[in-house]
Amino acid sequence: MSTSPSGAQVTGGAPVGIGALVPLTRPGWVDAGRHLLAGLELGVREVNAAGGVGGRPLELLVRDTAADPLRAAAAVDELAGLGVAALAGEYHSVVARAVAARADALGLPFLCSSAVLDALTERPTDLVARLAPAQSHGWRIYADFLLGTGRGRIAVATQPSAYWASGTRVLRDHLAARGGSVVELDMSALDPAAVCDALVDHRAAALLLLVGHPEPAVSIVRAVRRDQRLAGIVIGAPAGQPESADWAALLGDDGTAIPFLRYLPEHLGPLGARVGTALRERLAEAPSFVAFEGYDTVAVLAEVLRSRGTDPARVAGSWAGVAVDGTRGRIRFSRVPGIGVWQWAWAPVQVVDRDPADPDRFRVLHTG
Repeated sequence: MSTSPSGAQVTGGAPVGIGALVPLTRPGWVDAGRHLLAGLELGVREVNAAGGVGGRPLELLVRDTAADPLRAAAAVDELAGLGVAALAGEYHSVVARAVAARADALGLPFLCSSAVLDALTERPTDLVARLAPAQSHGWRIYADFLLGTGRGRIAVATQPSAYWASGTRVLRDHLAARGGSVVELDMSALDPAAVCDALVDHRAAALLLLVGHPEPAVSIVRAVRRDQRLAGIVIGAPAGQPESADWAALLGDDGTAIPFLRYLPEHLGPLGARVGTALRERLAEAPSFVAFEGYDTVAVLAEVLRSRGTDPARVAGSWAGVAVDGTRGRIRFSRVPGIGVWQWAWAPVQVVDRDPADPDRFRVLHTG
């Protein structure tokens, strides 16, 4: 038996398993997966240092989804067979949707850390809760930012995906109601040079990258930056590609001044600041908002497991009673119209970019 610094005791009983689903290999967004896992691991380490859950340590059972919904669903089956108390994590919306569907079918609670697709489940369920803001919420804030800069004529470079299609609908509906417009550029039919020509033809004021990273996003940015006809156009990436360290490494100055969504407050409180320092040490770089989402996921699950026990059915019935201090604010879940899972409404939302004068620094351009 060991005693934590807080005086709580870890008795060494059977660990309480949490199934962690993260993209750690391509074509998954590996940087996001690495940061998400760092936050989850730090959260588990601190919970165990404070006595665990009823004297039992938390144990993270990590599975790499590689952005593959079928692989993720199979991992849910495996983790359920191992007796985990709950599932956590995932960054990619199409993967999180597959996880949520399988978890719902198996009666296993799932706290989604990072995926934003509104329709995370096909039907309402009490088994699934989410920390990240729904796409319709965050992307409307992004559209308001564009309108505030006088840019209502938008082009989107997009690839086939439920996530990109949903984002395009959010932007089109929100902008059209305010006098703006959206034209789609299908990247399965266009190369970067043809994208530049289309932007000129449509007299677009902004190009949004609703495409994968690093490709074709990096090639599109390079082509637009080098086309003199497009010197005044704004490039945007609401899904957050420019936050990645390899974005900066691949694009350098070309990757600056590209606004994206980030789910952080303008100023972290004491808990967020402390966790941010620990995450920076763990990652050897500045933590993204995804790392904070991972930490907050464990903070919520630990509180639920302490108060309701480790039976999955009891965990699943607890979302309405959650009230936890997270790194980015007080976390409570509610039912939001049009969203079939328990939702934190809302995590703070910012529009930020990399500063052209210092590409390692992020500028806050807009908050919502």
